[in-house]
Amino acid sequence: MHTYVMFFKDNLCTKDHGVDATKPAKAGVKVLHKSATMRHALKAQEAGVDIIEIVGYEGSIAGGQPGDEVGAWVLLAKATSTLRVPVVAAGASGTGRQLAAALAMGAQGVTMATRFLCTVEAPIDMKIKECMARPEVDERQTTIVLGTLSNATRVFKNGVAEEIRQIERQGDVDFSQVMPLASGGRTKKMWQETGDTQDAMWSCSQSLGVISDIPTCKELLRRMVAEAEERLNHGAKCIINSKL
Repeated sequence: MHTYVMFFKDNLCTKDHGVDATKPAKAGVKVLHKSATMRHALKAQEAGVDIIEIVGYEGSIAGGQPGDEVGAWVLLAKATSTLRVPVVAAGASGTGRQLAAALAMGAQGVTMATRFLCTVEAPIDMKIKECMARPEVDERQTTIVLGTLSNATRVFKNGVAEEIRQIERQGDVDFSQVMPLASGGRTKKMWQETGDTQDAMWSCSQSLGVISDIPTCKELLRRMVAEAEERLNHGAKCIINSKL
């Protein structure tokens, strides 16, 4: 017999935005809030969410406002020592080593997005997956766009992303100026039809640097768990009784 837990995931879970996190609980639904900053995580906790997913700057949700460029190494340590609710680590996760580190820091686990794009089951064009798995496509092949619109997003570094950045550098930008480049329709066409990674703005994290193959989801998770167990066991062996 399997037990299922229903989750509602959001990134606007505060009463300031008209969202009451206690309502889903009445229907037996757990609320997971995705936050790229500690101030938003604290507000979400105050609003009554069940779990907070803390996202480092390495991820596809890259902060938000200028000054929010904080990596998971700091955010996760602060979140797990400050928040009262369970914390899940997010932002460029893709290996068992990272899972082990997150658990050691007090998180309940990790979430992944970019890494799952490069799996057999992901419903996107195979050419995109093959691009992500190439050795030359590493952690340096991403860039940040839409930061001037307080919607900083990490995307694949290509001509479309660079064109958006050029528009943003002009100052006083509104979304209508970048919409033809950043439109969801253009990206959907890449995912489903063309597989042309150079012809759309598409979100991805720096986990590109740890992707080298296209496994099944089952294979990916099994090896991640095995690697995490090995790393945690190795870490435990480093603890010795002091003679002082």
